[in-house]
Amino acid sequence: MTKKVKFMETVLRDGQQSLIATRMPIEDMLPILKTMDEAGFYSLEVWGGATFDSCLRFLDEDPWERLRTIRKEVKNTKLQMLLRGQNLLGYKNYSDDVVEKFIEKSIKNGIDIIRVFDALNDLRNLETSVKAIKKYGGHCQMAISYTTSDVHTVTYFHQLAIDMAKLGADSICIKDMAGVLLPETAFELITKIKQDVNIPIEVHTHATSGISEMTYLKAVEAGADIIDTAISPFSGGTSQPATESVAFGLQNLGYDTGLNMTKLEEISDYFGVIRDKFREDGTLNPKVKDTQPKTLLYQVPGGMLSNLLSQLTEQGNADKYEQVLEEVPKVRKDMGYPPLVTPLSQMVGTQALMNVLSGERYKLVPSEIKDYVKGLYGASPVPIEQEIIEKIIGDDERVTVRPADLLAPSFDLFKEEISEYAKSEEDILSYALFPKQGKDFLGRREDPFYDVVIQNVEVSIEL
Repeated sequence: MTKKVKFMETVLRDGQQSLIATRMPIEDMLPILKTMDEAGFYSLEVWGGATFDSCLRFLDEDPWERLRTIRKEVKNTKLQMLLRGQNLLGYKNYSDDVVEKFIEKSIKNGIDIIRVFDALNDLRNLETSVKAIKKYGGHCQMAISYTTSDVHTVTYFHQLAIDMAKLGADSICIKDMAGVLLPETAFELITKIKQDVNIPIEVHTHATSGISEMTYLKAVEAGADIIDTAISPFSGGTSQPATESVAFGLQNLGYDTGLNMTKLEEISDYFGVIRDKFREDGTLNPKVKDTQPKTLLYQVPGGMLSNLLSQLTEQGNADKYEQVLEEVPKVRKDMGYPPLVTPLSQMVGTQALMNVLSGERYKLVPSEIKDYVKGLYGASPVPIEQEIIEKIIGDDERVTVRPADLLAPSFDLFKEEISEYAKSEEDILSYALFPKQGKDFLGRREDPFYDVVIQNVEVSIEL
């Protein structure tokens, strides 16, 4: 029997998020959606991650309308999104009623598969999402935030997958956001999971470190059911491996990918023009296409590397880049080895930068790190040493319950706050997740004069 492997195409979400900071408008997507629907993909990742924020903040688009528009064009292929568990698409925990309402509306507006993860792999932070996804008829794909450390072993992740299956996952994704999953580790981990978990296994990695194609090959050999790739113009670097190249290689090895190579060529030609447009206007920085083996050394995602360098350059401290990189794993160890994924990657990176620039470790501590040490993001993979706790939060009380248990229902409060502009529950959710950007967008939509006022205020502030 021919071996099969399915493909999830990321160009409309993670591919463009990784390379052009999610600046692709719906107008660039529309002409090619029907062709993508005919190409044989298992699913298209089209929403979640930073797309929601980017639509409101930079593109003057309603993210809900974007989703509905894509759904109208894509009639056969599953639509997929990425959700940060109790954080939804933001950077803090939301109350359970907001989480459930957001998931309900995501599914009703067109999403089939919700990939849900927690930055700490704290399954308590996923319970509400899992229940809601299944309640409203969605496919719940629980994602392991893969990372490397003394405690993040194959045995650790194997048990995590078993626990996810027990919690109700319809499939499991090994989400390697930094591109540090080594080929042999992928083979060993998937082999073990497949022995004890009887649901589909998907693998997600990034090409940052230069080993992604080898990782996918060993993952597929071990029995991975689905892999994530990006059409070639938006592949490589901090994005995923190229869809066509991986498909050709696997087909040559006897795998059935289900992909129509002629359609893939059409899709590639189309996005090649789109990519060139972003190259010409400077949105696509050539550096994000670079191979960065240092991600394996420092265990730092490629996007985090470029962000740290950008921050240091702006402050005239680019010469301290190596020092900050060396500090990142030290801070991560102090924090109990959190996986470097949003929002923890930003938090750990900022703390490392502050430690270096201030000349004294933990002399300056962001409020987010204090909240993390208090337990407000969930349980760290390894207990934080008492000395670090006292240095950061002193005698402040720490939280041991599920963080969302401390949050009162808040959807009705958001509804009241934005009642002047919200016409739907989707509008309320836009405001709940991004209050300033959501209110500005809804105000511009309802009142042309509001747009002028906002622009004038922004100009005045700049002056």
